This record gives sequence, C-alpha cells and structure tokens, in this order.
Amino acid sequence: MEFGRVPEAELDMVDFSLPKDPAFNKTVFSGEPAKKPKVYLGCAKWGRKEWVGKIYPPGTKEKDFLNEYVHHYNSIELNATHYKIYDADAIKKWADKAGKQDFLFCPKMYKGVTHFGNLKGKEFITTEFLKGLLAFNKHLGPIFVQVSESFSPNRKEELFDYLKTLPTDLQFFVEVRHPGFFEKKEMEELCATLKKLKMGIVITDTAGRRDCAHMYLTVPKAFIRYVGNSLHESDYKRMDLWVKRIKHWLDNGLKELYFFMHMHNEATSPELTVDIVDKLNKACGLKLTKPIFVMGQKGLFD
Repeated sequence: MEFGRVPEAELDMVDFSLPKDPAFNKTVFSGEPAKKPKVYLGCAKWGRKEWVGKIYPPGTKEKDFLNEYVHHYNSIELNATHYKIYDADAIKKWADKAGKQDFLFCPKMYKGVTHFGNLKGKEFITTEFLKGLLAFNKHLGPIFVQVSESFSPNRKEELFDYLKTLPTDLQFFVEVRHPGFFEKKEMEELCATLKKLKMGIVITDTAGRRDCAHMYLTVPKAFIRYVGNSLHESDYKRMDLWVKRIKHWLDNGLKELYFFMHMHNEATSPELTVDIVDKLNKACGLKLTKPIFVMGQKGLFD
C-alpha cells in the first residue's frame, strides 16, 4: 500500500501515538468483555513470490500460494476484487482452498462502483459484484467499501444513499480518506449514519496520514488496515500501542477484530505479523496462529 507513505529518513519524526477513544465509542460497547470474541489477522494478498522459502516451501508454484497462505493466517484482505468482478466459479475455487478451516476472505468493493463516476445508479453492478462473493459461503468475511481520497464530505449524502441500498444480511465496513471527513462534526455524522445502518468504519494506520487512525467504532467490530515500514524500529513500538488498544476494546465488548498487515514492501509482512500475534496472545489470552517460517529462516523461533 503506497497510501500515506513517508520516506524512511522521516519516520523518526512521525508521531505514531494513537488517539484516545472518542466518547462516541461508549454508545457501541457494552462495557463488558464479549463471551467469545473472534479475532482474525492476515495480510493484504497471498501472491508474494518473496515468501517462497520464507513461509512458503521452496519451489512453491504461484498457483499454490493460497494453499500455503491458509496454513499461516485465518483471514485475507482481498484487494483483488477491487480490480475485477469475479464470478461464482472463481470465488468458489478460492473458498475451497480454505476447506473446513475458520478462515475469512474480506473483499474490497469493485472500483467500478466506488472510484468511477457517481455512486448513484450503481445497483446493477453492485449486485453482480456481490453475487460472485456469495460463493465464499461460510468463508465470506466483511466487505469493505472504500471511496477515493478525492471523495469529500460534500458528497456525503451520495455516499449515505448508496450505503442504504446495500443488503443488510452482509457485513460492510466503510473507508473514507478525504481529510474533511476527519473533522469532528463530519466524522460523528458519518459514524452516526454507519451505526444506524449497522456498518463498520475502517481504521487505517499509516505514517503519512495520521488522521485516518481515528479510533472511532460504529459497531462492536474493528477493521484495521495497518501499514508498516519494512521492520523499521517504529513498527514494533506501534504494535505495542495496538495491542494495548485492542485489549482495551476486547475488555469492553469488542466482538470481532479484523487486523490486516500491509507494507510498502510486502516481503517482510510475515515477520511483523509474528510480532503482533505473540503480543496479542500474551496480553489478551488468545490462541492466534502465527506464520511458521521455513527451517533456517529468520523468525522461526521468534
């Protein structure tokens, strides 16, 4: 993910602290821990050749990458669906790779809906997009609807009207990027609307856009897109902050967490996911699986 990228030389000047929870979150949480919270963690894509010999066995062919990925993570942020509408047959082939595992695909809405023209009149193309996704069956996780950075609050009614057309039996999260949405008045109106629609809001933590790490929740579920910086020292300190916040949310009623690891260079995503899994398991009493490195690779016994 290139969004919010900062040159490495400037990372030490970035304030990576997370904002306090807004008062709005108290209207979402019960104040008591959920009985059986679900925690899903994964990466942005499985098709990384750099992981062959690291977490994929040496010689693994690209067609078998997903077969290997599902052994290391319990979810994937599926960006491929942003660029193409897949039919049910293609989706089912992916779902079959997960088999009986508790594994979720979290698809990104097709850009033909969200990034081209007006959101009005997109019912047909949205329906075609969603028809394919239903083939994920039990492996379908939340769908996230991202509007572009140029999509400002001046178009919020257009966004709200579109969201009201989406089916209520699927879970949606919404990601906004225009700085205007992060002004308190606009953010609280957006969050109030999403809460009424029972939709979540995406939190994006990236160095160059600290406003996107807003900490608002509109349902007792969190969808976090974390952008690391190739194992820069700050990446590990940021993990500590996230573990503390996630524990606070779990203690107060968070029912589902979706945490997706991004890197500007995805080669080192597995190492950082090991770090957060270890920390979450210890701090929150979880039993998340973490990537298992090929024997002899750095990180195997971390």
